[in-house]
Parts: sequence; structure tokens; C-alpha cells
Amino acid sequence: MNRLRLTYEVITIAANRFLLHDGWAIASHIALSVLTSMFPFLILLTALAGLFGTGTLADEAANIILEAWPREIAEPIAAEIHNILTGRRSDVLTLGLVLALYFASSGVEGLRVGLNRAYGLRETRAWWLTRLESLAFVMGGALVMLALALLVVLGPFVWRGLLFWIPALKPLDSLIGLVRIGTATVIIVVGLIVAHKLVPAGRRSVLAVLPGVGVTLLLWILGGLGFGWYLEFYPGAYASTYGGLSTAMVALIFLYTLGAIFLFGGELNGTIIAAKRGRLAEMHDYDQVEDVVKLP
Repeated sequence: MNRLRLTYEVITIAANRFLLHDGWAIASHIALSVLTSMFPFLILLTALAGLFGTGTLADEAANIILEAWPREIAEPIAAEIHNILTGRRSDVLTLGLVLALYFASSGVEGLRVGLNRAYGLRETRAWWLTRLESLAFVMGGALVMLALALLVVLGPFVWRGLLFWIPALKPLDSLIGLVRIGTATVIIVVGLIVAHKLVPAGRRSVLAVLPGVGVTLLLWILGGLGFGWYLEFYPGAYASTYGGLSTAMVALIFLYTLGAIFLFGGELNGTIIAAKRGRLAEMHDYDQVEDVVKLP
């Protein structure tokens, strides 16, 4: 019973801190940053994939990114992404690449603002240093996505080779389709851990960020299912309001919801860390949330 009450108090304080730290406003900033940086990031993927002699890797990487999205949201965006990534571009390795890098890094900067507030931290590093760090995250993420896309592309060939030599594995053939979903899940989990651990100021252990990561992942799954169900049963809800902009608005509202959940995960981690140190009240200047809970 005490543990249940303690959990309730921690969640309540995290929710209050989310509101006091302008979580909804920061979530809208994150959503817009992610949406505007998605296509520059994919253009960057196209440029890097072209260096390795195959443009299909970028298209496959985009499919992996959208694998965890509700089908009603992912399909229209995937069609536009495919048109962009399969077209020939002569500027992606010049000025276009520089602009793509800069705008893609803005998404990381949006996460940094929200997480610094969630963890009660102030960014003391120079702006150009944090921007360079964001650029490094974008480049690293692009290379990881291309590597995973390569594995997904080569996977069927490897599997067919295994079946040729070991026919007994044939019953497992139907499970291979789950590999894509598993890959997308691993990317999300690793991305969340890296974001909480490295993007905001200061340093935290992996164990310290796991509670927020777990809650974020659970709420993202529930939110994605709920959002997909709503769009499936009320397909004209957004089209009647936004017309031709409905696809962009659906994606923006979906990302807005994900951003709010992500920030709540950060607030949860920040609350638990502060409570364990007995320093919850020091993390903000508000009197409404006091140091009412201390964790062992």
C-alpha cells in the first residue's frame, strides 16, 4: 500500500512539474521541430546512401522509421517520402546538405530545451557547442539508420541462404516479418535512452533514465493505438476541418502527442532523481510543488 501511494505521489508531482514547466508549449515546439527536420534528415540519408552507391537504403530507412507509426498516419507520409527519396537530386552534397544538416539538428535542439526543464537543469555550454553536438547526433543517427537498413535489405538474402542449407528452419519463415517491428522498437528504445542520457545538460546513468523511458514507450504504444483507432473510425474528421492540409495536421498532432508523452517521461525521471536526493524543491522556483516525497 505504501509503495502504491508513493508511486501515486511521484506521478502526481511529475504531472504538476510538466504543467509548471510549460510542457504543452514545449511539446508543440518539439512536434514542429521534428516534422520540419524529418525531410531534411531523410535528404541527408539519401546523400549518404548515394555515397555507398545505393539510394534504396534511404527509402528502406524511412520505412523503418515509420514502421512504429499508426498505418493511417504513416501511409500518406511514406508516399511523399518515397517520391522525394527516389528522385534524383544534384544539390544534396553541396549547400542542400548543409541546410539539411542544420534543420535536422533543430529537432535535437527542441528535445534539449524540454529535457533541460524536465531535469531542472540550465544549459551552460555555448550555443555553437550544443549545435555541433546536435549535428553529431544527426550524423550518427543517419549512419545507424543506414546500417540497419542495410541489414534489413540483406536479411531476406541471408535467410534464403539459411533455408537452402537448413530446411528445418522453414516453419520460422512467418516470424521474419516481425523483425521489422522489432528493429523499429529497438531503435525507439535506444533513441530514448540516448536522448535522456546525453542530450540535456549534465549526465545520468542508464538506470536513472529507464523509468521515464519505460513509461514513455508504454504511453506511446497506447497513444498510437488510440490515435490509429480514431482515424480508422472517423477518417473524415481532419479532412473536413483542414482540407488538403489534413495529412500534415494529422502528423503534427500525432507528433505533438508523442512530444508531450516524451516530456512527461523526462519529468518523471527528474522527479525520481530529485526525490532520491531529497532535493525536489531545488529543481524549480515554484511553491506549488514541494518536496513532499523522498525515495530511499
